Amino acid sequence: DGKRASGPRTAASPVVGRTVPTPNRHPTDRRGDRPKPLESALPNHLVIVESKTKADTIGRFLGDDYTVLASYGHVRDLPEKGLGIDVDNHFALAWDEPRGRSREVVTSIKRALKDADVLYLATDEDREGESIAWHLLEILKPTVDVHRMVFHEITREAIDHAIESPREIDRRLVEAADGRRILDRLV
Repeated sequence: DGKRASGPRTAASPVVGRTVPTPNRHPTDRRGDRPKPLESALPNHLVIVESKTKADTIGRFLGDDYTVLASYGHVRDLPEKGLGIDVDNHFALAWDEPRGRSREVVTSIKRALKDADVLYLATDEDREGESIAWHLLEILKPTVDVHRMVFHEITREAIDHAIESPREIDRRLVEAADGRRILDRLV
């Protein structure tokens, strides 16, 4: 019936109605002596959400052209020791580099980003989610196009709409999250 199977893009992924090319050949390449990589023909969009459950569900909706990974919440924080806030410099924050599980998550995301054509930051649409998206942008330093993807429900229609209508990161929400973090640390 010609339907594509969802899941990771591999040579073992079942595709009904057509032959799956070997990983080192482009489907239209008929020259056996000069294969083209399959990856060059298929777009790869990287989507980052906050939770593994969301990543799994959204990944099923988006299909093979998308890799969906979870940030598992915040990827960096203020230092454990010291204040981490420069009260004499407009309350500038000193963020620690990711450590522990966050470091592993960031490493995994960076690895996936190397093969991506586009990055979608799809963290929650609240001040914490916006802050997570901003921190990911700061840490990853992507060289591909970046879009802020927001949705209010996890349905195929909502995800499709979010992909079709991305926006920029809302700095006001990021600053609100920073302000809250400053108050929590000072009080």
